[in-house]
Amino acid sequence: MRALLQRVTSASVRVEGQIVGEIQHGLLVLFAVQPNDTREIAERMVQRIVRYRMFSDAHGKMNQSVSDVGGGILWVSQFTLAADTEKGLRPSFSCAAPPELARVLYEHTLTYAATFPLVQASGRFGADMQVALVNDGPVTFLLEVNA
Repeated sequence: MRALLQRVTSASVRVEGQIVGEIQHGLLVLFAVQPNDTREIAERMVQRIVRYRMFSDAHGKMNQSVSDVGGGILWVSQFTLAADTEKGLRPSFSCAAPPELARVLYEHTLTYAATFPLVQASGRFGADMQVALVNDGPVTFLLEVNA
């Protein structure tokens, strides 16, 4: 599973012109499910994201997590993060999970994430979404969790 974490001062996602999810201070998480991913991998990814230290402490060092700062998380499924871009001029999506598996693990990720006491919102799986954000820093990290 791959996740792109962006520290934001605000973020929202629209589907058909309507806001379906938004947060203020926190993380925008774009994530992709890959063919060998499991529920356990999804849970490890959520745990890592919730605890990942990418917010500044009183000394200006990145020592605090989204939980520590009382931030929110906006979860957005983005299969293009699983693209193989190593060769050529067109990405290959053979590294992305089939839609059926991706949907199941997307829903499991959101359900598991909801067990953490954070403000959370999400986009819609498989929808054409417009994502708006104000990247704080900018601070962006790519995380991967494998079997």
